[in-house]
Amino acid sequence: MLKDDIKEIMIDEEKIKEIVSDLGRRISEDYAGKEILMVVVLKGSVIFAADLMRYIDVPVKLDFLQASSYGSGTKSSGIINIKRDLENDVMGRHVLIIEDIVDSGNTLAALKRMMSERQAASVKICSFLSKPSRREQDIEIEYIGMDIPDEFVVGYGMDFNEAYRQLPYVGVLKPQVYASV
Repeated sequence: MLKDDIKEIMIDEEKIKEIVSDLGRRISEDYAGKEILMVVVLKGSVIFAADLMRYIDVPVKLDFLQASSYGSGTKSSGIINIKRDLENDVMGRHVLIIEDIVDSGNTLAALKRMMSERQAASVKICSFLSKPSRREQDIEIEYIGMDIPDEFVVGYGMDFNEAYRQLPYVGVLKPQVYASV
């Protein structure tokens, strides 16, 4: 059973709602009078993005991008692979990149650079979670839901090898689950 693989619940459902509603309020204030193009980084950010949109009260357009530097491991390889690009042109638009968790920062640094090169009017990042101790890139993240310690977390859209995304909370995965990978 999936729950048996969880060492502890780090963030429960009530705390998730509190974090997401606060981020939505802050984003709405900062983007008053503007339209946002939310660029959701697949797949881990889908649940967070869907919840976050409900708390944003400015116009929002939505697009998806799939980028990865993990494969089936637990640490970033440092090599960014764009598996699915945007359908919309970002030129002149206010892009808000939505990420589930910032670890090394390599993926987001590459995506932010890519949006700037495509001449977005502005590019900001919103991440549900951040692991500052793992950062390899000095990247500004304008909206962070919560800093967490260097633990491998799953749930609320985040996975290990495509499992655990459906958990309604963020849990710390037991090391023996991923130790053999």
